[in-house]
Amino acid sequence: MEFKDLKLVEPIQKAIIKTGYTTPTPIQAQAIPPLLEGKDILGCAQTGTGKTAAFALPILNQIATARYPAPSNKNAYALILTPTRELAVQIFENFKTYGENVKFNMAVVYGGVAIGPQIRNVEHGVDVLIATPGRLLDLIGQRKLSIQNLKTLVLDEADRMLDMGFIHDIKKILGMIPKQRQTLFFSATMPPEIEKLANTMLINPVRIEVAVVSSTAEKIEQHLMYVDKSQKKDLLRHILNDPKATRVIVFTRTKHGANKVTELLVKNKVSSEAIHGNKSQNARQRALDTFKDGKTRVLIATDIAARGIDVDGITHVINYEIPNISESYVHRIGRTARAGHSGIAISLCDNEEKAFIKDIEKLIGKKIPVDRSHPYHSDAVENAALISKGKAKAMVERATGGKRLNIGYGGPRRSGGSAGGGAGGSASGAPKKKRYFTGFGK
Repeated sequence: MEFKDLKLVEPIQKAIIKTGYTTPTPIQAQAIPPLLEGKDILGCAQTGTGKTAAFALPILNQIATARYPAPSNKNAYALILTPTRELAVQIFENFKTYGENVKFNMAVVYGGVAIGPQIRNVEHGVDVLIATPGRLLDLIGQRKLSIQNLKTLVLDEADRMLDMGFIHDIKKILGMIPKQRQTLFFSATMPPEIEKLANTMLINPVRIEVAVVSSTAEKIEQHLMYVDKSQKKDLLRHILNDPKATRVIVFTRTKHGANKVTELLVKNKVSSEAIHGNKSQNARQRALDTFKDGKTRVLIATDIAARGIDVDGITHVINYEIPNISESYVHRIGRTARAGHSGIAISLCDNEEKAFIKDIEKLIGKKIPVDRSHPYHSDAVENAALISKGKAKAMVERATGGKRLNIGYGGPRRSGGSAGGGAGGSASGAPKKKRYFTGFGK
């Protein structure tokens, strides 16, 4: 299937052609046809799967074919709820790209900035409103906005909404909108609370599951580096000496950690900026813009930004601090290897973080390859990790050069073995690589 096979009007097809993409991603191919028919959608999909275009294109098609009434005073007809300011801005930019040939009014509203300009943007009514829950309720509470005539509701990153404590705000919002509407519900995971919420919002939905959170993109080359905590900063500098690391995101668990890493890199003349919840919205947006433009080589972020950064060409993701929530690992490393490209994800694990790696490997269903080639590798940390994983035997095997050590009553007996079997045969002709439209903008 190609985009030209979908029943999207010509102005939208032209915008897609301008981006250079011809083939929809799986979620786009599965979601767009039923959405054009007015059906509800329950989508299990993480960022990087092309989800934004999957809902933006049908909404724009509805507007272009005059299925929405013209915007009236203080009303919104399509509402996209999203958990973070960064994601809201990204969706706003994507709508601008896809709808450049469609006449429509749009606004984006979020907290952390002055409310006055946002009031002026919505007071005459909008076709499309992208909002974080708190600021949306502020505007409604001040009688500057109404969602009583809403036609389409998109709840994006529902599990992240739950994590950030927005569930009560969402329930308030649901009580303010018409029961007769089209609803699109997207979540990277489907825990019981999310399933329950979805069941209250959707009517006979089409269920779509693409790249669930327990999976990592095949083109991400993952590395695990064991290191003493005191040498993490040296190992980070060593990794960044690689000239191939041209656009890098470094993740920390805390805002304080992000600031410390930024200070370290700036002191070492590595262009870098931090992005986290304590930064003003203007500062966060400026940091993202300079990173996108290539003026900043390294962006240091906390998990609040893990799902809100859609930047082309990220070569490396570095987990300077291992996330204590396993799903965050998948979201973090998903910032690279997007739109069919490859990327590298490196996790720096100290002695206090070994249990986090165990949980992550359980979630993704595979072991992260250990990289011992760097100058700061710690045998002590790796051995402690192996013991914590219940792999004392594996530790002994590695210490004996990979040979098995059979221990019986007669004492140790070494059995030398060779790894058999080679890699599978390669195809004589590699298939032509498709270009995927992922909704990253121009």
